[in-house]
Amino acid sequence: MRYLLPLLLLAVAARAELRTDIEFAQVGGTNLTLDAFVPEGNGPFPTCILVHGGGFTKGNKTTFIKPLFEPLSKAGFAWFTINYRLAPQHRYPACIEDVESAIRWVKAHAADYKADPKRIAIIGESAGGHLVSLAGVRAKDDTRVAAVVPIYAPHDLELQVNHRHALGPSMEALFGLTELNDAAWKTLREASPISYVRKGLPPYLLVHGTKDATVPFEQSLKFQEKMKAAGNVCDLIAVEGGIHGMGGWEKIDPSYKEKLIAWLRKTLAATP
Repeated sequence: MRYLLPLLLLAVAARAELRTDIEFAQVGGTNLTLDAFVPEGNGPFPTCILVHGGGFTKGNKTTFIKPLFEPLSKAGFAWFTINYRLAPQHRYPACIEDVESAIRWVKAHAADYKADPKRIAIIGESAGGHLVSLAGVRAKDDTRVAAVVPIYAPHDLELQVNHRHALGPSMEALFGLTELNDAAWKTLREASPISYVRKGLPPYLLVHGTKDATVPFEQSLKFQEKMKAAGNVCDLIAVEGGIHGMGGWEKIDPSYKEKLIAWLRKTLAATP
C-alpha cells in the first residue's frame, strides 16, 4: 500500500486540468488574471499565451479567442489566456504593458504549469493580434518569445485609419484622439508593429480571411512583405472568403486550426 499511494498521487498530478482566475499582475488597483491549461503528462510542454480581441475596448480571456482552446488542448500544448486593461478607462500603452507582464509571469512560473519557457508562442486575434505582433517586434530579453501568431491583426494603424477614412471608436478610445492631425498620425505610427520590423525577429504566422471588411487582408500582406524583406520568417494562412472573426470560418474552412497547430509544432520543436 505504501508503494501504491505515490503512484496514485502521480497519476492524479499528471491529469490535464484548467486552472482559472490566476492573478498575474496588479496595476493601479486593477487585478489582471489569466486561465491556464495544464496538459496531461510530465512536460515541459510547448506553450501558448492567448490574447483576445474586442477593439481594445471589450472582451476578456474567455471571449473571441475561445475557438483555439480545444485544438491547443488536444494537441498537448500548455496554454494561458489573459485579461488586459481595456480602453477608454485605460489608455495605451496599458494593454501592451499587460501583455508583456503576462509573458514575464508565464516565464517565471513555467515550472508550476509544465510550460516550457524557451518554447512560448504568443497568439492574438484582432486587437489581440495587434498586441502580440507589437510585443514580438519590441521584445527585450525578458519578453522575447519563440513564435508570434497574429490573427486578422491591424499591424499598421495608419493603414487601418485610412481604410476607415476616420479614426473610428477603437482608436479614439485607445489613444484619446479626437481628430486626424499630425500628432495623431505620429501616435498611430509609433503604436504600429510594422514600424519596428527589423532583422532577427521570431518566426511569425499570420492568419487572415481574404474577405475581412474590418481589418483588410492587405494588412497581413504588407506586414509579411516587410518581414520577409528584413530576412525574417513570416508565413501566412489565408482563409479564402473568410470575414472578420474565427467563428465565421467554421463553415468556410475549419482547416485553419489544423494548419495553425502544425505550424506551431514545427516551429516550437525547432526552438533550442
